[in-house]
Amino acid sequence: MNPFAQEFETIYEEHVTRAGSQELLEWLRKTDFFTAPASTKFHCACEYGLVQHSVSVYRVMREKHFDPDVDNEESFALCALLHDVCKAQFYKTTTRNVKNEETGQWEKQPYYAIEDSFPYGHGEKSVFLIERFLRLKTSEAVAIRWHMGGFDDAARAGNFAISQAYDKYPLAVKLHLADLESTFLREKGTSSVR
Repeated sequence: MNPFAQEFETIYEEHVTRAGSQELLEWLRKTDFFTAPASTKFHCACEYGLVQHSVSVYRVMREKHFDPDVDNEESFALCALLHDVCKAQFYKTTTRNVKNEETGQWEKQPYYAIEDSFPYGHGEKSVFLIERFLRLKTSEAVAIRWHMGGFDDAARAGNFAISQAYDKYPLAVKLHLADLESTFLREKGTSSVR
């Protein structure tokens, strides 16, 4: 088992105990969640990238933002580990022609492409998929829904719900900050090798 997948499962099984959690984990194991990339070309665009990113977000969120007086271990684990569950069954491996600069020849190179069979948004799709198995608290659902911050289509369109979400639910701010730091600072140029 990949070390990131192993760490994901250890964190998940230690902290996520509510009804339906084992069924959700079993479903994840049947998808490509543990082998898929996190993106096509940006962060963790490699095999195991999605689980690597999920674990990284958990680490940052726990290390930088966990307050034992107000925060809940299960909520942190659920939000961080599953915020991008919408990316399971989302990418496909295909090839494209790329010119080899040394030889001048065109060569087939593998790359990840998006093949979204369930186009339901990003954060809201993750919430929907999780809730097929277990009930999220309102704060968890809002955090996962708005984890993309200003990169979300609704936020770019001038939707003010994101401000209200961040004002009302500190968990949403903490998840967004952890996702940003993981993506843009800690995972830059990462591969699935530790």
